[in-house]
Amino acid sequence: MSAFQSFKHEVVQVASLSKDALHIYVGLTVFLVVAAIVRDGLRSRVAILAVVVVAVAGEILDLRDEFRSREHLLFGASVHDLLNTCFWPCVLWLLARYTRVTK
Repeated sequence: MSAFQSFKHEVVQVASLSKDALHIYVGLTVFLVVAAIVRDGLRSRVAILAVVVVAVAGEILDLRDEFRSREHLLFGASVHDLLNTCFWPCVLWLLARYTRVTK
């Protein structure tokens, strides 16, 4: 097991949450932290881009580890994880950008 997978396993154990829930929390946390740092807040393209970069990087590491351990790739699981990580940040970003809901 790679260091990345060991870290994820420890977080799942400590948080007592499912992996799906943790993907949602990670996406929202990255989005809100970056949005708080930059001037545009929830409208920030930097914040939504940060979520996508973190999600893709995590899935690349997962796919690498999956290939090393089983010599095949589970793209369906990766797409599922990407959607879990990015969905709510995208909803908040779109609402902030194109409606008056967040004002």
